[in-house]
Amino acid sequence: MFSSLVMANELKGIRVWPAPDETRVVLDVQDAAAFSYFTLTKPDRLVVDLKKTSLKTKLPLTVKDSAVLKKIRSSSPPEKGTYRLVFETKAGVNPTIFKLAPTPDGHYGHRLVLDLPHSKKLVKTQVLKPKKSVTENKKAVLPYGTDDIVVAVDAGHGGEDPGSIGPSKKYEKNVTMDIARKVAAKIDATPGMKAVLTRRGDYFVNLNKRSEIARKYKAHLLVSIHADGFHKPQPRGASVWVLNTRRANSEIGRWLEQHEKQSELLGGGDVLSGDHDDQYLSMAVLDLQFSHSQKEGYDVASRVLKELSKITTLHKSKPEHASLAVLKSPDIPSLLVETGFITNPKEERLLNSRAHQSKLANAVYKGVLSYFNAKPPEGTLFASRKNGIKHKVTSGQSLSIIAAKYGTSVSNLKHANNLRSNTLKVGQVLVIPGGVAVASTRSAKSVVKTVNHTVKRGEYLGKIAVDYGVSVASIRSLNKLHSDELAVGQKLKINGRNLKPIQHTVQRGEFLGKIASRYGTSVASIREANKLRSDTLAVGQKLTIPRS
Repeated sequence: MFSSLVMANELKGIRVWPAPDETRVVLDVQDAAAFSYFTLTKPDRLVVDLKKTSLKTKLPLTVKDSAVLKKIRSSSPPEKGTYRLVFETKAGVNPTIFKLAPTPDGHYGHRLVLDLPHSKKLVKTQVLKPKKSVTENKKAVLPYGTDDIVVAVDAGHGGEDPGSIGPSKKYEKNVTMDIARKVAAKIDATPGMKAVLTRRGDYFVNLNKRSEIARKYKAHLLVSIHADGFHKPQPRGASVWVLNTRRANSEIGRWLEQHEKQSELLGGGDVLSGDHDDQYLSMAVLDLQFSHSQKEGYDVASRVLKELSKITTLHKSKPEHASLAVLKSPDIPSLLVETGFITNPKEERLLNSRAHQSKLANAVYKGVLSYFNAKPPEGTLFASRKNGIKHKVTSGQSLSIIAAKYGTSVSNLKHANNLRSNTLKVGQVLVIPGGVAVASTRSAKSVVKTVNHTVKRGEYLGKIAVDYGVSVASIRSLNKLHSDELAVGQKLKINGRNLKPIQHTVQRGEFLGKIASRYGTSVASIREANKLRSDTLAVGQKLTIPRS
């Protein structure tokens, strides 16, 4: 009897979850762990002593893909009945260690969790780095705005937290990651948009940190992807949730709130954590921000739900409300998409089907795109596309010169800017209407020339039409386009009349290759157009850039 009491606990397994900022180690134990720990240097190690514990797992364990942890092994214990674990690290660590109780569903038993933060010197690359914006890839060509719309795509759960579990033991965390990646890929392929994933692998991210990641990258929207769960197998269908600061408005909503709290406890955090030192600090401003975020979040949610209704069953036909931590960012409109019930046997199979995942991702993407097409944030390429290009008048420019530059007419310019005369002032800003018809005063000798254009990042129909001096309608008709949405790399045929070459003045630091790249042409075509005998350029030199 004395011997069984001494060895009352048992180490049943060790799981490692490398994440971008830290590596989490989970020790599965039979009962609540009694432990102590200390660190050593030269070499760096973390030593954990488990009191009254025996081993029932294989060691040593070599760790891959972690920026801080190399190996987990056993060592000679300081006393009989204690089991000593040694964590060999790449640098000194200041660990956070805590215990977790068994989960109500019995999926997890007692656990001891060790969070090992990564040293900044060890993290060589930023895992969450989004694609470059239009303004980073190319100098702004539209004074009105060229910024990308940033959408944070959050794959629910991860790592220690599996989320809901289906009848055939399929995990929600894997479904959400698959769909989130597909949504992000569609956003990244859209000129003027870029995606940021809050997690890129199977690891846990604190619920409050998900909003922080979105804020770090100045996201205009946060979309959290989930697969619903319930204690009964009957419920089915997709739904979209937005923030309600009071309480959930349905039984499923109450289940969802409780499930989120359980998920956060799996990760070892507090759903309601935050700085509450001054509850009145900026309360009025926060209230306004919350109101705006809730209103816009509801708008996006309605559009996403409409698209989901076309490809899957809906659980509710309108956005639902719940008080969820991932939606509580006051400055970023947020929504949570439940793509279906993984606890429903039929929907579990669908949610793990690649074809159905693609349909769900496309529906979410189309809903988000519809919202930003209707309400583009100021300063973005989407705003330029909707509101037209803006031109700042410089010395010596007249309406006719500006009209010729953009392939429009004086009358169109006057109408778009409510001008009563042809007089302009230096510094005056004019709106160049997108997709305007080309002036009909053509020379009798005009020749129609068809060119092939490859869509580049940051381009849209209105800009391409202006560049080639044609109308948006002509491009639509020639290419049989059913919408104005373009994809990077898409091929377009352009019928242009007397396509005038562009005149470029060489700036300091420019060379032929750089200029050719800027205008999407080749060095050879610039050489030929300008009859250059060498590639040496002079500051202020005028170059003809052929349109084709």
